[in-house]
Formats: sequence, structure tokens, C-alpha cells
Amino acid sequence: MRPRPAQGFTLIELLVAISLMALMAVLSWRGLDGMTRAQAQLRQHSDEVLALQAGLAQWAADLDALAPQPNTPSLDWDGRALRIVRRGTATPGEGLSVVAWSRRSIDGTGQWLRWQSPPLTTRGELQLAWQKAAQWAQNPGDEDRKREVRIVPLDRWQVFYYRGDAWSNPLSSEGAATAAKAATDPLVPVVPDGIRLVLSLTPGQAITGTLTRDWLRPTLGGGK
Repeated sequence: MRPRPAQGFTLIELLVAISLMALMAVLSWRGLDGMTRAQAQLRQHSDEVLALQAGLAQWAADLDALAPQPNTPSLDWDGRALRIVRRGTATPGEGLSVVAWSRRSIDGTGQWLRWQSPPLTTRGELQLAWQKAAQWAQNPGDEDRKREVRIVPLDRWQVFYYRGDAWSNPLSSEGAATAAKAATDPLVPVVPDGIRLVLSLTPGQAITGTLTRDWLRPTLGGGK
């Protein structure tokens, strides 16, 4: 009897098998690439949400630590920046600091920014830092930029005060009159009963649209 010849794959069968393996490799790579992109996008969205939460928490903490000073402005909104004189929280006896919040376009994108001065121990240092905070919001220098922190991209923002059982623009005639009266009448609180923050977040972020955050004065009483 003659031995049977060894049987193997033909060239066409090998080409078909290689083509199928290549197709499976491409599909697997696309699946892995899609998973990687989804994870990166989810991580970016999580970072954006955490940055917004941290910014809002810092905003409330700055207002909670507001330290009214006699014959010295401690809270001011000029339409561009909100300036606050706040107590230090790191160590006892640290002194005061001036904090400013503003919006400025950086590389073509509006950014919500926070600036803070070094600890202040004299009235002269406090007045100088108060002026530098206003200058930072209008035309910051290189040294001022080193003390600012970017929070989130922002298209627009507004600030309202709650005084006289109503929300009003601090720059309106009624708001200005109330502020002037508070500066001379000790019975009128320098700090409003509440401050409303309205943020118009830039599209394309994890959270978009209009966000409103209300802060109430911790010592507010009278059944309000």
C-alpha cells in the first residue's frame, strides 16, 4: 500500500486566516481605543466637577471668614471683582488677608479666578493689599498673576446682595445708598444678609448652563 501524502493548508486558506486575524486585531484595537478615550473623558469630566466644587467651597469659606474692619472697607463689588477681607485659618494670629474673585479672558477663554494677598498685620499693609486686589482685577502684573488660581472656564458672572428683604444689584442706586448708610450708621450691618453668585459656565464642560449659589451671613438672625 502507498503511504497517504501529508495534507496541509493551501495558500488561499492561509491568506484567508491571516485576513481574519488582522480584522480581529483591528476590531480589538478599536475597542481598546474607545475604552481608553471614554476613561480619559470621564476622568476629565470628574476633574472639572471637582474643580467647580472646590471653587464654590472656597467662595463660601472666604465669605464665612469675612472680617469687618472699622473705618475700612471689608467687602466690595465693583462689577469686575469681589474683594473680601478675611481672617486667616492656617495658624492662630496669622492676621488678615485680602481675597479677590474675578473673571478674565486667558488665551481666548474666560476663566473664573481667585487672588489672595500674603498675611497682613498692619493697617497700611491691609490698605495696600486692598488696592492691589482692585488693580489685579483690572490690569494684573506678573507678580499679581503668581498669586492667582484658575477655577473653571466662565462666560459671565453676576453678584447680588440680599438687603431689605430683597435681592438687588450692589451697584444700583438702592444698593449704593444702603452701602453708604452702613458705612456711617453702626446699626446697619456692613455685610449684607446674603450674597448670590450667578455663574454662566462655558459650554463643553462637564457642567454647563447657569449655576446659582446663595451664601447667607452666619450670624443672621431675626427669624430669617
